[in-house]
Formats: sequence, C-alpha cells, structure tokens
Amino acid sequence: MSADRSTRSATPASTPTRIAVPAPVPASAPAPAPAPAPAPASAAFAADLADAVALLRDLPTAPGEVDRAHRRVREWSERRPWLRAQLAVDEPPGTNRVGYDLLLDHPEGGSVALSAETDDGVPWLVDHSTHWAAANILSVDGVGLSIAAALSAIRSLGARDRRLHERLIDYRILLSELSDAMQPPTPAEMQRAAEEFRRRRGLTTRAQTLDWLAETGTSEEAFWDQVRTRARIARIRERFAGEPARRHLAEHPEQFTLRRAAWVTAARPDALHTLLDGPAAEFTDRVTAALLPGRDADRDADRPAAAGENGQKRENGEKGRGLRLEVAATLTPRLPEPLRTVPAGTAVGPVPHDGGHLAGVVYEVVPPDPDAPQVLDAARDAAFQAWLDERRRTSEIRWFWL
Repeated sequence: MSADRSTRSATPASTPTRIAVPAPVPASAPAPAPAPAPAPASAAFAADLADAVALLRDLPTAPGEVDRAHRRVREWSERRPWLRAQLAVDEPPGTNRVGYDLLLDHPEGGSVALSAETDDGVPWLVDHSTHWAAANILSVDGVGLSIAAALSAIRSLGARDRRLHERLIDYRILLSELSDAMQPPTPAEMQRAAEEFRRRRGLTTRAQTLDWLAETGTSEEAFWDQVRTRARIARIRERFAGEPARRHLAEHPEQFTLRRAAWVTAARPDALHTLLDGPAAEFTDRVTAALLPGRDADRDADRPAAAGENGQKRENGEKGRGLRLEVAATLTPRLPEPLRTVPAGTAVGPVPHDGGHLAGVVYEVVPPDPDAPQVLDAARDAAFQAWLDERRRTSEIRWFWL
C-alpha cells in the first residue's frame, strides 16, 4: 500500500562526480563527543513497539474473530501494564475484514497509536479519511462500542427507554463478558430468546414479526444475530440464579414484596388532583366512576381509561385529559417507581413519572415468599442488575458522540 519514498536519484553519465574533502581538524581541537547511548526507557519502549507491531500484524481480520483479537491484546497488555494498551477496531461497512489501532502510553507522556490494515488495494488516505473514534459511540475500559452495534442494541431494547445511556454502557460491558463465553447458544436457548424478544414487542405471530422487521428495516439475518446475542447474555444473567438470588433476596426483602396498587398517569398534574380528593381506599372508585356511561358528550371525551386487575389497560388520550388507569397486584420492582416504597393504604402524587405525571394508591403490601418462582426470578434479575451497576460505576467510560 505504501509508495516508494526512496531519496536516491541517478547521476547523468556526462556529469563529472565531485567529491568534497573535509578541512583538516587542528590538533588542538577536541575530539567530537560520541553519540549518547539511548536511554533505558527509550530502548525498552522501542522493544515494546516492535512487539506491538508484530502483535497487530498477526491479529485475525475476520469480523467474527474480533473477540479473539481482544483476548490476545488483553493477554499481551497484562504482561506490559505500563503501556495501558487499548485496542480500537475499524469495521468498515460492506466489507469482510476489520482493521485495528493500538494505543500505547509513552514513557515520557502522551500516547502513541499504531495501525494495522490488510492490503486490500484501497489507498491509506481513503481508508483513514475519518478518525477511528468516529466509528464508535463510546468505550468501556478501552473497548469501543460501534455506532452500528449501538443502533442494533437500541432496536433490540425497544423504542423508549429512560436509561438509554446506561443501557448502552451495560451492553458494551456484556459484550466484553461474552468474549470469554464463545460456546454457541443451544436451539432451546435461541428459542427462549426469540420468544422473549417477540413478547416484549407484542409480536405473537410470525406475520406480525415479519411486519415488524419490514417496518424497522431489520433483515431476518440481523434479527437472529440479535436473538443470538440476547441468548448469550441470558447465560450471564443465569449466573445469578440460585444462591446469588436468594442472598440478594435476604439482603433486600423490601424490594420483593407483593403490592396491590392502582395508579393514573397524565401529561399534566392538574388533571390528577381531583382524583386524589377523598379517602385512599376509594381512589379506584372515583376514577372508574368517571368511566361510567350516561354523561354528556364532552365529559365522555374527557374520561380516563380503565385497566383490569392483571395490568390490562385502555387509553382514551385523543381529547381532554388523556388519563390512563392501571390496577395490578405484582412484585414491587414491576410497579412504577413512585409506588415501590409507599406504605399500604397510602396515596401518592401527582409526581413526575416517565415524561408525565402519576397519582396512585397502594392498597396492600404482602411480604415476599422466598420459594415462589416469580420472586426468585425477580431476585436473580435484581442481583444481575446490581452487578451491572457496579461494573458501570467502576469502569472508565468515554463518550465519542454524546
């Protein structure tokens, strides 16, 4: 790929050669000082650079081998901690190869970047007209998350997510964990991950799934890639089942109580104040009374939505106050956050919630059953999330685009 940078040139045959003879050095002049020997740190760094170049040139360039490349660089860096090596991956779209940059700390300060690219016939200036960090949205502990992978993660997480930044960081952490667990998912694991993926989006039939893929511009191959990743992440979550889940439950029993509650959401708080006037025990009666027929057309346009005991809900929202009522008996972590710490028989609100406002009542609080499957599953998920929160807290996060 590199051009010939030789500075030698031919001398025409007809041109006589001139030889410059240096002037004699007086006897009294001191002898020139010998060139200083390279400093030990510089010599050691030169050896590290040579090793780094050999490492980069030997890394696999297939897109599916990136995890193996990260492992090799991590092992190499553990033997040279003073370099604080970071590997950046260049994944050009529409190609079947990747390139790498290796960032090293210089002993005298600053950083040195080394690049290694496969010889594909594309000029270096064209390949590197954009800085490598432009392809990443963030890095965690020196490992980048590409924009393409972030967009794929956002799509798989759902359209709305209040903790989007944290979830992108979590996704990068989990991808790093997966590099040490390369065993492909079993067909049963793939099936469970696919069913969970569809359930979270309300896709109950193959036709609905195909329509969703077309609407979001996702190919079937990309869909199964996402499912495969989610199946492998599920393996990490399962590490927190059993004893870790029971330990987390014992340490945080208040998080896994069963609560029977009702709540209403609206865009503005003034739409909720009147529903809180009166005893807390009659909160649901006041809301459902507004749903009864027999009112004039204007009042009917303003009536709130109703929900069943299993969390089923209906929304009006086209006119008027745009209220929505939900009633549920469920584990505390599955309730809206404002209701998770409210004592039984207590009303709360209006309070900000999910871009709007919420008012509600907790009717009953039941202590957790440590042997109930749904309680143990919730404790497993909570222990898993607590681990992720700690990893995020102790990681070095760099955002490139946000």
